[in-house]
Amino acid sequence: MVGAGLVRSLAHPGGNTTGVSILAGDLDGKRQEVLLEFFPEVRRLAVLSDAQNNTPAQLQALLDIARARGVEISVHRVERNEDIDSAIDAAKAAGAQALNVLASPLLHGNRRAIFARTIDLRLPAVYQWAETAQDGGLLAYGPRFTDVFRQLARQTVKVLRGAKPAELPVEQPTKFELVVNLGRQRQSESIFRRRCSRAPTR
Repeated sequence: MVGAGLVRSLAHPGGNTTGVSILAGDLDGKRQEVLLEFFPEVRRLAVLSDAQNNTPAQLQALLDIARARGVEISVHRVERNEDIDSAIDAAKAAGAQALNVLASPLLHGNRRAIFARTIDLRLPAVYQWAETAQDGGLLAYGPRFTDVFRQLARQTVKVLRGAKPAELPVEQPTKFELVVNLGRQRQSESIFRRRCSRAPTR
């Protein structure tokens, strides 16, 4: 929110804006690390990015993380719902062995379509919200959607009771969860066992 110019600082927002910062860009890198820890055989990784949401600096940070591990990375950007399937197909065609689905309202809103396509292509993927793995994704690391909206609700009540947004610090999630869909995990491990001479280590 500071980088986007919405507030002066998290502690002292100023102006008429406050809210909850979900650390989306920072956690995209952490999710990528989690994905590579779960599947250390991966040497080609794809990133599914919202062209309207993810900055060049965020994407460069992900490239740096991958290169430090000796992993090739390709970025596939989408602008519309209709672009998603073709972007995932392009990632698979480029040799991707896993997919980092970046934080984005567009991508989260189309998560079930992403689940379906990655399952068809046998492409393990990691997602933004903890609930996403419970919805059908393989891996998720981040805050719970419900927790963030509780924080927003508490701030809204304060404003309705007369507090000034400029004086309400921007909050951040206090808990981050790693959630694994065990059914999908077993499926993905069996795929990698067929590809590799050894099973993934944990």
